[in-house]
Amino acid sequence: MSPVPVPLPVRSTYRHGDLRRALLEAGIALARSGGPEAVVLREVTRQAGVVPNAAYRHFGSRQELLKAVRAAALSASATAMEAELAAVPAGLPPPDAARAALRAIGTGYLRFAQAENGLFRTAYAASDDLAGPGDPARAGPSGKNPFQLLGEALDQMVAAGLMSPERRPGAEFLAWSAVHGLAMLVLDGPLGPVVGPQMQQVGQRLIDMVEHGLSV
Repeated sequence: MSPVPVPLPVRSTYRHGDLRRALLEAGIALARSGGPEAVVLREVTRQAGVVPNAAYRHFGSRQELLKAVRAAALSASATAMEAELAAVPAGLPPPDAARAALRAIGTGYLRFAQAENGLFRTAYAASDDLAGPGDPARAGPSGKNPFQLLGEALDQMVAAGLMSPERRPGAEFLAWSAVHGLAMLVLDGPLGPVVGPQMQQVGQRLIDMVEHGLSV
């Protein structure tokens, strides 16, 4: 039997630092355990130990809170992708470096999906802001968000002569759709019981297909 959570005390004022940060951290914790649907203002304020109305000074609606939590989840995803990029050996010939960078992006994406499925669902939930200006809150340590990291890897493929410039436009959407599709079919679809234990191995085969499909 799982332990019963201890109710948090409710305070009318927050006296222990930055309330906005406390609310955001509570929202991130809820997203980590339950995905975007779990991020609700009332529960966030309960976890932060303040009355519900206190949240509205920082987040005017649930959507504002969810947008901030989603930005943090995207940043975590970018950080996972950058960790894979950092493991690519230095000094590789340009074609090998480009292939390794593209594989690192896909591998980091899939590992994040498997390790942090609640944050992954939150990061890539329905949104209309893909084409909007870059938000530093969504970025990893390099200052780039996941979409920018993928675009940079594809540009590297073109520069190394592995992808023709004519095939570059829209390549992000093709590569992203393939890898995201596998992640969601494992996390929320029928492939979970079959592929789940071998998700990373199957993911590497999928990334092989993506790489070959994008190549000249």
